[in-house]
Amino acid sequence: MTAPPRRPRILVIKLGALGDAVIATAHIQALLDSRPGAEVHLLTSPACDFLFRGESRLRIASFPRKGARAMWATFRWLRRQRFDQVFDFQCSDRSRVMTLLSGAPLRAGLGPAWPYSLRPAEDDPGWPIFDRLNNLLQAAGMGPAPPRPRLWTQPRDEAMARDLMAGLGLAPGGFVVMHAGSNPTWQSKRWEEEHFATLARKLAGLGLVTLWVGGQGEADLNARLAAASGIDLTARLSLPGLAALARHARFAVTNDSAPMHILSTAGIPVYALFGPTNWRISHAVGQAERVLRHPVPCSPCHLTACPPERDHACLRALLPEQVLERLQADGLLDQVQDASSDS
Repeated sequence: MTAPPRRPRILVIKLGALGDAVIATAHIQALLDSRPGAEVHLLTSPACDFLFRGESRLRIASFPRKGARAMWATFRWLRRQRFDQVFDFQCSDRSRVMTLLSGAPLRAGLGPAWPYSLRPAEDDPGWPIFDRLNNLLQAAGMGPAPPRPRLWTQPRDEAMARDLMAGLGLAPGGFVVMHAGSNPTWQSKRWEEEHFATLARKLAGLGLVTLWVGGQGEADLNARLAAASGIDLTARLSLPGLAALARHARFAVTNDSAPMHILSTAGIPVYALFGPTNWRISHAVGQAERVLRHPVPCSPCHLTACPPERDHACLRALLPEQVLERLQADGLLDQVQDASSDS
């Protein structure tokens, strides 16, 4: 009696920042769907592994991104695994070394030919990474991922969202989510605080409650904004919890930030305010048509702080009234206004 054939062992490498990891969730889902008989492992970082914990088909290995000890632990783990295929979705110098050390016969990735045995016929570092990863999947004989990122939330996240809504008296579709912060080293990404406050007050006049979300570093900002209008939820939500809650929101408005990408997994409209960064590369997956900008010659500048002589014109000149007009044009305020007039 012959033994059954060994299941193919596939490794996906995705070690980058949180937003980059969110973008790759759709491609990981497509790979899982295309390889139902395979044993699929994911090599990621502790900051990102929560994104995938709810997907039972993935075996997750999490190693810190920095430090010689973490690097050698990762390399030793790789050599023990004997993978048949590696898909390098990170494509950094470090992940290329990992791909080589895996010893896998099939090594798929983007960028320079070394050390990959499979690359897309066409690739350009200036293209959005979502499109580049789709080209890589297609080079491997798989279909492209749809423009919808995933976050595999768990039942406790859904229960937390329901309990929070009940405690705050929020009805589905009766609130919006706003993230007014950013990475602290990227102050130039932030829309004007008063613009956010004005938008929240105008939405409140239409019957929509604004929920201000973010980490502890944004506590003072969110407290001031909630005093103007809305509810401060600073540090009250895990990122999976934020995604679970956002599924019941009408829409979200954010700066270019990690929460922008998390909110895009909720399947709601996410309006992102872009100025110093390149929206064509950095926008949330599936939300490109909802990028809001005020074009100026110096944008994108990729400067973490705007020079005083430029007066942060790329975002300061984008007015809350313009955002409200866009929301109205997209039909997101019609039912609210109808309900308000009926009452």
